[in-house]
Amino acid sequence: MRTTATARIACRRYRLGVVAACMAVTALPLLAQTAPKTPPKAQPKAQEDKKFTESTDVLAVEVPVQVLGKDGEPLRGLKAADFTIYDGRKEQPVTGFEVLDLSAMPQTPAAAAPGAPAAKAAPAQIAPSARRRFVLLFDLSFTGPAAVTKARQSAKTLLAGLHPSDLVAVASYSASRGPELVLGFTADHHQAEEALARIGNPEVAADPLHLTLPPENGPRAGSGASGGGSRHGNDDGDSGSGGIDINAVVNAAADRAALQAEQRDVTSFTRAVAVFAKMLGSIHGRKYVIFLSEGFNDKLLLGTEDDAEIQAMNEASAAGQTWKVDSDARFGNTKLSGLLEKMLEEMRRADCVVESVDPGGLRAFGGENGIKPATGQNTLFAIANGTGGELYRNFNDLSVAMNEMLKRTSVTYVLTYQPEGVKHDGEYHKLRVELKNAPRGARVVYRPGYYAPKPFKDQSAAERMLDAANRVVNGEEGGALSASVLAAAFQGPGGPGAKAYVPVLIEVDGKSLLAGAQAKTLPLEIYAYAMDEKGTVQDFFARTLGLDLGKVEPVLQKSGLKFYGDLSLAPGSYTLRILVRNGTTGALVAKVLPLEVPAFTQAATVLLPPFFPETPGRWLLVRKNAEAPKDMPYPFQMQSEPFIPAALPVLRPGEETKVALMGYHLQPGVLTADSRVFSRAGEEIGSGEVRLGQRQAGATIEPDRVTATFRPPALKPGEYMLLITLTDAAGKAESSTTSFVVGKGASG
Repeated sequence: MRTTATARIACRRYRLGVVAACMAVTALPLLAQTAPKTPPKAQPKAQEDKKFTESTDVLAVEVPVQVLGKDGEPLRGLKAADFTIYDGRKEQPVTGFEVLDLSAMPQTPAAAAPGAPAAKAAPAQIAPSARRRFVLLFDLSFTGPAAVTKARQSAKTLLAGLHPSDLVAVASYSASRGPELVLGFTADHHQAEEALARIGNPEVAADPLHLTLPPENGPRAGSGASGGGSRHGNDDGDSGSGGIDINAVVNAAADRAALQAEQRDVTSFTRAVAVFAKMLGSIHGRKYVIFLSEGFNDKLLLGTEDDAEIQAMNEASAAGQTWKVDSDARFGNTKLSGLLEKMLEEMRRADCVVESVDPGGLRAFGGENGIKPATGQNTLFAIANGTGGELYRNFNDLSVAMNEMLKRTSVTYVLTYQPEGVKHDGEYHKLRVELKNAPRGARVVYRPGYYAPKPFKDQSAAERMLDAANRVVNGEEGGALSASVLAAAFQGPGGPGAKAYVPVLIEVDGKSLLAGAQAKTLPLEIYAYAMDEKGTVQDFFARTLGLDLGKVEPVLQKSGLKFYGDLSLAPGSYTLRILVRNGTTGALVAKVLPLEVPAFTQAATVLLPPFFPETPGRWLLVRKNAEAPKDMPYPFQMQSEPFIPAALPVLRPGEETKVALMGYHLQPGVLTADSRVFSRAGEEIGSGEVRLGQRQAGATIEPDRVTATFRPPALKPGEYMLLITLTDAAGKAESSTTSFVVGKGASG
C-alpha cells in the first residue's frame, strides 16, 4: 500500500500529497515482446516489498557527501560509522548508506565509425542523489555575441569529459526574458550539445518537461541575435577647468544615467537568478552551475579602481563640485551588494556550486586598439567564491580545472537519516556533516541544508515541472494514484525495419483520482516518454486535460479514465516512463515499463501480448489525437470489429473470456495453444485453458489475428501473469505475456 504523505529529499523525494486514504498501486508490465517459454523471472522478496509498500508520513533526508584528502584526491573506503550528521544542533542516526565511485563504472564508449552500429552504454544503477548534475547557464545580457560563441565551444569541451551517468541541463539568462531552461537535466549529452546551438532562441518548447529539444524552427541561435545587451565601458572625460562646466555636468549626468541603467540590469539579474536557484533547490543532489559570462561592471559593487578617476572625484569633492562625485561609482552600491549576497545564499541553500567562466578570455592585458575595456571578472569571482566555486579566465584553465573537479567529485557517499517532527512547510533546515577520526588535512564537502517538503498548492509551476521531470529521468515509481499501463508495438508504415506504431493505454482509477479536495474542473497531467538504453528520449507525448466533474464524476467514481496515446519508435530496447498527476492535489503515479520494439523483418515471427477486449462504455475514454495516424490502420480488431483492450483485465476463475492473439509472420497451418499462470513473484500456480477460434491473415502492415478464449484456473484475488504459447505445425513455438487480476468479488 502507498500513501501520499511520504516525501524523499536529496535523492528520493516524494512530494507531500493531501490524500488521507491508502490506495492500492498495481504495476502492470505488459510487454510488446516475444517471451521465452519459461516462467517470468521472480523478483527478490525484498525488492518486491520495497516497490509495493511504503511507510506512512516518513521523511527520509539523503545527503551526498564528498571527502577529499589534503592532496585533493577523494578518500575511498569510508563506512557509515565514519560519519556524523547534525540536523540543526541535533545529531541524527544514519539509517542508510550508499557509495558511488565513478572511476569503477564504465566510461563513455568510443565513437563508432560512420555507418557502423553504435556501441551500447552499460546501464548505470546510481542513486539519484549521488548523480552529478551540471547546469550550463549562459548569460546573454552582460556578454557580447562573440563571447557567447566562445562560450558554446567551451561548453562542448566540458560535455566531452563528463561521465555517462552525469546529468546536464542547459539554460540562459537575458534581461528581457529572465532565466530560461532550454533543456532539462538529461543523460543525453549529445542532445545537450545540440541545445547549445539553441541558446537565445525564443522558440517554444514542445516538451513541457524540457527533457527533449523541439524541432528546429527558423534560424539557429548564435547568429548574432543574442548577447551584448549590456557591455560596460565608460568615457570618463572631463573638459572642465574650473567653475561649473556645462559639458562636464551633462557628461556626468549621462554617465550617472548609464550607471543607473546598469544597476537596474544587475538588480533584475540577482533577483531572477535567486528565483532560479530556489527552483534548482527542488532537484535532488549537488548542482554545478557553469556560469558563462563576461560579468557586469565591477564599479557597481566595488566602486572604481581607477586611480585617476578616484583622484578627480576627491579633488571635485574638495572643491565643492558635488555634481562630479558619484558615491556609487566611487564606493559601489550597497543595495546591489546585498541583493548579490541574497542570490548567493539561495545558490548555497540549493546546493549549487557556481563555476564562473569568462568566455572573453584574459582581457586584462589590453583590448582592441590598445584600449583596456571594462572588466567584470571581480564580480564573476565574487559569484563563484561565494558558493565554493572558482573563476576561470581562459579555456585552457577551464579544461584543466574541470578535469580536476570531475576527478575530485568521482566518489560520493550518500547518507540517509529520518528526522522527526519536520513540518511540511517548505522551510530550510541547516545540516552539518562531520568525519570521525578525520585524517589531517581532510575536507568534507556536503550540502549545507535541505528544504522541507512543500504542499503542492504552494509550489510554483517551475517547481512542479522540475519535480515531474526529475521523477521521469530517475525512473521513480509509485505514488498515491492507482494506474495501469498497456504498451505494444505494431509494424508501422514504411516497411520492415521502419519505425513502429506503439499505442499506449493508461488507465487511472477514478476514486484515487477524485480523493481530496477538488475544484469543479479537475486538471490532469499525463506524460509518457520512451527512453533508450542511453537515457535518450526517442519519442514522447504529454497532455493536460480539464475534466468537468459535473459531467464525468459518475463514470470516474464507477471506474476511471482511460487515455489512448501513441509513440513512433525505431526497433530497439526502451523503458517507457509514465507519469500521471492530479493538477489540483498533486497526487500522482509514476511507472516504468520495459518495452521491446522488434524490426518486423520477414524472417522473424513476432507474437504480441494477448489483448482482452474491454467492456464498451466502462471508462471515460480520451484519445491523444482525434484521429489515428495516417496510413496506420486501427491496430485493435477482432474479426474486423474494433475494440479497446483492457490494460489490466479483470477475470473470474473458471469463467471463459474472449482474448485476441496477434502476431506477424505466423506460419500457415494448424496452430495449437497452451497457457501457464504465474504469481507476481514468478511462481507457476496453474495452467488455465486456451481455445483458438478463427484466424485472419494480416494485410500489408496489419498483424495476423486469431480469436481465442481463455479460462483461468481457480485463483485467489490478486494480480497474476499469463503466458500464452502458440505452436505451429512444424513445432516452432512463440510465447508472449500479459498481466491480469482476479477481483475481490471473484471466489477461487
